[in-house]
Amino acid sequence: MEINEELRLRLLAAQRNEITEYNIYTRIAASLPKEENRRILEQIAADELRHYNEWKKFTKQDASPKWLLVWFYVIVARLFGFTFGVKLMEQGEEGAQVNYAEIAKIIPEAIKIHEDEEEHEEKLLEMLDEERLRYAGSVVLGLNDALVELTGALAGLTLALQNVELIALSGLITGIAASLSMAASEYLSTRSEKTDKHPVLAAVYTGIAYIITVALLILPYLLLDNYILCLVISLTTGVIIIAVFNYYISVAKGESFKRRFIEMAGLSLSVALFSFIIGYFIRIWLGVEI
Repeated sequence: MEINEELRLRLLAAQRNEITEYNIYTRIAASLPKEENRRILEQIAADELRHYNEWKKFTKQDASPKWLLVWFYVIVARLFGFTFGVKLMEQGEEGAQVNYAEIAKIIPEAIKIHEDEEEHEEKLLEMLDEERLRYAGSVVLGLNDALVELTGALAGLTLALQNVELIALSGLITGIAASLSMAASEYLSTRSEKTDKHPVLAAVYTGIAYIITVALLILPYLLLDNYILCLVISLTTGVIIIAVFNYYISVAKGESFKRRFIEMAGLSLSVALFSFIIGYFIRIWLGVEI
């Protein structure tokens, strides 16, 4: 089959994408302890290599992987979990799939490759069996409760006390006590449910998520003297935490980022605003001056 130079370059780009993804899947699969997850990734890697060789029949030349991209996704998978890593990479394949559909108008073999690429995403969705994702609900519980409760408490304390040291002290005591309470509640809740989650691990995930959130929200009060500035930084930090975590979940579990983000951010900021107003009126009512 005679192909023009423009089409050959497009095929070469697709060929390079395939060998890049082959190397990514192979390296991530090699690091997985669970045999079923490893087998599925190795199967997908084999498909990518086969696609590479099919494009090579038309380009008549080899293509080198994008090594920076390979190591980027391998490192991401190590840090944030293999599910997040491969799903993030799969999002980048959408553009390549459109390219395959266009190439198929000239080279019919591209249709089969396009179908294989779509099957990859389905297999990956079925492969979500990672501990950190099984306990995502516990993390959400810890994050959400800490953000809602502590942003509200800090907002109320900020206007009521107007002293960064007292606010930090009160916030830390409230946060630590609440984190232990939430961890215990999650333990009892998970123990009473028939799930594959271990009650102790669920409690640990909830407690750690709560403690980390508390530390980040109170940190400005430990470093700065302006209590209003501290509150603004604390609320901004809360929104950033919500954005980062929801982006992770939206990629790893294929859920809507926008809906989850607006829901959590709206709830936390609304409670903070209400508590801020309540703190102001309570201070006036009690006539407290510090």
